[in-house]
Amino acid sequence: MDLRKLKTLIDLVSESNVSELEITEAEGKVRIVKSGGMPMVMQAPVAMMPAPAAAPAASVPTAAEAAAPAAPAGHAVKSPMVGTFYRSSSPGAKAYVEVGSQVKEGETICIIEAMKILNEIEADKSGTITRILCENGQAVEYGQPLFMIE
Repeated sequence: MDLRKLKTLIDLVSESNVSELEITEAEGKVRIVKSGGMPMVMQAPVAMMPAPAAAPAASVPTAAEAAAPAAPAGHAVKSPMVGTFYRSSSPGAKAYVEVGSQVKEGETICIIEAMKILNEIEADKSGTITRILCENGQAVEYGQPLFMIE
């Protein structure tokens, strides 16, 4: 996480009634805790987070899992953070990508706004956009699929 973003987060915590804030991104995890009026920052790389326990191989699917549609084919570009999904840089601007658009790895494909910070999300694989899985202005979760690329 770059220093400007970290400073902005610290300022937001110190000026608000929030006592603790934790953010996980691709490059690491940051936890800001306000104690005695002064925020303290603890930063750890994502690799140090414990992996979730694997489900038993012979598990019976729940009703929600049984009703869920099959996973779409292709590579899913997932949200690296919680925020609001936007397909373009401003309300009247042209969308970064459409279904059928050719993208290169590293090319900006959308924006996620988190805590008044606009974060450009880049394609992590080259290919063709086959599906757009979020609506403009929709709230997204960490790890939620945004696009499908083939």
